[in-house]
Amino acid sequence: MNTTASPDKDAPPWYTESLSASSESGTVYVAGASITYRVWGEVGLPGVILIHGSNAHLEWWRFFAPLLADQFRVAAIDLSGHGNSDWRERYTGDLMADEVWAVCTAAALGPKPFVVGHSFGGFVALETGHRFDQHLGGVLFMDFTVAPREEYMEWGLRVEREGVKPGRKLRVYEDKETALGRFRLLPDQPGVYPPLLSHMAEYGLREVEGGWTWKFDPTLFDYMEMGADQFDKFMGITAPTAVILGERSEDEGALFANAMLAAKDGLLPTVTIPGTYHHLMFDEPVGLAMATKLLLLEWRRQHAR
Repeated sequence: MNTTASPDKDAPPWYTESLSASSESGTVYVAGASITYRVWGEVGLPGVILIHGSNAHLEWWRFFAPLLADQFRVAAIDLSGHGNSDWRERYTGDLMADEVWAVCTAAALGPKPFVVGHSFGGFVALETGHRFDQHLGGVLFMDFTVAPREEYMEWGLRVEREGVKPGRKLRVYEDKETALGRFRLLPDQPGVYPPLLSHMAEYGLREVEGGWTWKFDPTLFDYMEMGADQFDKFMGITAPTAVILGERSEDEGALFANAMLAAKDGLLPTVTIPGTYHHLMFDEPVGLAMATKLLLLEWRRQHAR
């Protein structure tokens, strides 16, 4: 199995060019936890922060972020409990929003940065929009939607809601090759370039006593209460908002775009990327980047006016 993410001779240009794109890594401390981030683009360009989904990490954006970096300074974060950031005893939306804002500051994203959140990262983007609304240039939800009050879905509180036993541990694989072979997207999707999956798996692993395991905290949702007021928070954001969806996505968190659109009287920009699934940055990173640029540049134009 290829564990080095080396492209083959037929590798798409966006893959090879993104791997070699110049970037810098950094760390910031938030409420006692070390939070890792990576940044592309020059200081002084409009700022964008990218937030990954649950059980993922900042490399989810490796083949997307460089495509924005000609016109934006782009940071990708490892949320606490993910990637190379520290784990916490308990997680909250407020804490994760503080992590996002701390990276915006540490990465020099400038005034009015744009927040982009994919999947669970969309929830974190929502919390960031709620807490830091006046300081943001806009919030873009990527294959994440906010359920109306009558259909609210609680993701957290697994210990109380599902009877999950607290203190669960990740499986340890005796060798790295076996661990890499177990890597799967959730939800799974077809047609992803194999070296890209190898790259995601490689960053997501860590060596521990007895072998190798994943970097994400399996207890993330055990006690985390996300609150039934998500729709109210969405409606309260005064910064521009928009939604980008994968055409073939079946993720349950992306089902309510029509409700969001109706609540905004049809004035919520909603873009569907043809042929893409939930992890749409793996399917069509170039098309996704172009759609994202158009939205963010229009928001910047409106702000300048």
